[in-house]
Amino acid sequence: MNKTPNLTIDLLAPAQAQKHVTVNEAILEFDSLVQCAVAGMFRNDPPASAPEGVQYIVGQTPDAAWSGKAGRIASWRNGGWAFNTPKAGWRVYNLADDTLYVLTKAGTWTPLSGGGSAPTEIQNATRFGLGAVADAANPFVAKVNAALWTARGTAEGGTGDLFVTTNRSDASRSVGHVFQTGFVTRALAGLFGSDKFRVSVSPDGAAFRDALVIDDATGIADQPQLPRFKAHTNFDNFGALDTWTKIAMNTVEANEQACFDAGTSRFTAPVAGTYLVGATVLYKINTSSSARMRVRLVQNGTAEIRGSFTEISGAHVTLATAAITQTLVALAKDDTVEVQGYFRGADAFFAANHTSFWGLKVG
Repeated sequence: MNKTPNLTIDLLAPAQAQKHVTVNEAILEFDSLVQCAVAGMFRNDPPASAPEGVQYIVGQTPDAAWSGKAGRIASWRNGGWAFNTPKAGWRVYNLADDTLYVLTKAGTWTPLSGGGSAPTEIQNATRFGLGAVADAANPFVAKVNAALWTARGTAEGGTGDLFVTTNRSDASRSVGHVFQTGFVTRALAGLFGSDKFRVSVSPDGAAFRDALVIDDATGIADQPQLPRFKAHTNFDNFGALDTWTKIAMNTVEANEQACFDAGTSRFTAPVAGTYLVGATVLYKINTSSSARMRVRLVQNGTAEIRGSFTEISGAHVTLATAAITQTLVALAKDDTVEVQGYFRGADAFFAANHTSFWGLKVG
């Protein structure tokens, strides 16, 4: 006799006698399987008595009247047990724990909901889309305007703590957060190919620069792109009497962000911020030891930076006496800083190799 392909309900045969028997049996099958609810899951022993229509999911080691019917839906009707074999995708509502279950392709009944409404467990799901469609590349997708993770307090049975863990298979792989604009990556934060924590940024999603690198062994933080420089002069700079002279710093020792120009002996701020700048100027005699040396830092070629002026007025010792100055200064983007020297009493030189200029962004 032919049966329906999904619920395997008997179909009427042509010219069949006693049609009402088949029809009534089909109606009872529908009554059992449509909006299916069971009194219990995975029971192996049939109850001694049962009300009409009660149903159970049979366990894996059934006995008595359920012997040989493992995994089936047992329904008590017309004074006996009838059985249906569930298929993947079928759902039953378990009245015993107030939970909806679905049968997976692996043959496992998986809970979908509890308490009559909200899900209490979703196990081994392959994709989850919240407000959007998940796919193979992004099996979890959430399209929302706000999200919240909050700790379960001790009064709720929790600890009051909250940790969010992301894990990779080994140190050669990457784990982190990707920040995008219009689905073009602009920043990364995490562990990328090593155990050092890195924050990297990009103007186009292709070229990346590390803004922060924290060594996992020492905890020391490095800012590879931090504007910073050091330069010195490799020749004796002559300083005329009673004249402020820009000291040529023509040899570059460090120059992140290419912020120092050895041709102009000027530092140019690549971004606005607070900078620490300083200089060491070594005295070298010309014709008289009566010279008195002054040093200052100058902003944009004309403005003396407050706190940078210094003078050595005592007796100088050639190639031993040095003036040192340093100060904090707030600079706008493209502001410049240079070192200027001044002699009174007699002219002299700003000595080669030990006369230097340095600076870095600190805020």
